[in-house]
Amino acid sequence: MPAVAASAIAAVRRFNRFYTREVGLLRKTFLDTPWTLGEMRILFEIAHGDAPTASDIAAALELDAAYLSRLLRKFESGGLISRTPSKVDGRQSHLRLTAKGRAAFGPADKRQADEVQVMLGRLPATNQRRLVSAMATISELLDRNESAAARREIRLRQPKPGDFGWIISRHAEVYGEEYGWGPPFEGLCAGIVADFVNDFDPEKERCWIAEVDGERAGTIMLVKDEEGGDPDGVARIRLLLVEPSARGLGLGARLVDECVRFARAKGYRRVTLWTHSVLVAARAVYAKAGFVKTGEEAHDSWGKPVTSEFWDLDLTATGRPSTQTKG
Repeated sequence: MPAVAASAIAAVRRFNRFYTREVGLLRKTFLDTPWTLGEMRILFEIAHGDAPTASDIAAALELDAAYLSRLLRKFESGGLISRTPSKVDGRQSHLRLTAKGRAAFGPADKRQADEVQVMLGRLPATNQRRLVSAMATISELLDRNESAAARREIRLRQPKPGDFGWIISRHAEVYGEEYGWGPPFEGLCAGIVADFVNDFDPEKERCWIAEVDGERAGTIMLVKDEEGGDPDGVARIRLLLVEPSARGLGLGARLVDECVRFARAKGYRRVTLWTHSVLVAARAVYAKAGFVKTGEEAHDSWGKPVTSEFWDLDLTATGRPSTQTKG
């Protein structure tokens, strides 16, 4: 087990104290209901689950079986839940809220959603995204039960109306917030998108939008490398982006792999790209996919000094790639 700094332990405890106060976890009852937080959590699992069994709830919440059994008997005697014997396992029963249970739990469930809305509403949209992203990161790092990717629906699709504007705005916002890159970077992204839309070759080029649970979470383009002088032989990756809230799901690797597969299928001999030394996660994805750094240069085009890098992937596997111009 790796060493843990005392300051890290103190920071986690400090956050726990803050958050329990912020959402009212220390109150005798939760949201002015007759129930404790633990009781509300069980009712939530029943209300939003697919007729779970007691074993399902105990596993999901890591609850003691005897303690859970006492609470379920309390809910049943109060007319809040009903039990239906399982057709698969006679020892188990499926749990559902009764009409009385729905009438009692529904307003409390809505009240909690309303309180979260008020809490988030105090923040500008940018900070709302930062907060949600941080919460997702905490969940993904601490969840011991299953991978985050396994729990979330991920799909890649072709662009539809509105996606190209989103690509430009999210590049500008994310890289502005994280690296301080200014309006010239947004202009560069807008130019790349405009070139793609106006000169799109459906036989040799693609843009993918990645969705996570139905929300846009990433993008990438593969285009002919006109600057390289051999557009039929060299493809260029452009505008890889993974939303902060979707990091850790392997989305960047999946987008890059999709580009490489498409390039192979279309007969490209090489894939090239332009990235920057500060983009550590992206560089790791490129290296894992087999790309090799072939050059670098410093520039100060976007308000911050940066080191740009040129990476190439030889699809013929017969030699090392050559250094390319930026793009």
